[in-house]
Amino acid sequence: MASHFRSYIWDPVLIVSQIVLMQCIYYSFLGLWLAGVDSLVHTNRSLDQIFSYGHLGFSSIQGRLSMMAFILNSLTCALGLWFFIRRGKQCLDFTVTVHFFHMIGCWIYNAHLPAALSWWLVNIACMALMAVLGEYLCMRTELRAIPVNTGPKSNL
Repeated sequence: MASHFRSYIWDPVLIVSQIVLMQCIYYSFLGLWLAGVDSLVHTNRSLDQIFSYGHLGFSSIQGRLSMMAFILNSLTCALGLWFFIRRGKQCLDFTVTVHFFHMIGCWIYNAHLPAALSWWLVNIACMALMAVLGEYLCMRTELRAIPVNTGPKSNL
């Protein structure tokens, strides 16, 4: 019987709770970032900023600021991966899951799949940024030196 550093036990309750937690982090902080952006340009807040494809665009200042909020949100979610997932191997999985559920939410909200190129570019860039930064932070924690000899030394 080989010993393992960590035991990998299939725990669906843990996985589902982590998915729900990451979705909550994603939408909570996206709402906060968008509220901050809206306070800068004095626009009204609405769910369209989160779920509508037309709000993300390069042509208007509001669209560019919304894209900035999505990018800042991916940085915040990478911290969420680091604090709550803590496994570098699982960061990409949880990142894709969060963005997949966001795409499903946008699809339901708009009644059709996203057609705007800017929406796809922003979400792919945010997915890459969140996964890479989350993996970096988790791997940095996982590769920390483990103190082996902490007891007092005896001279023999």
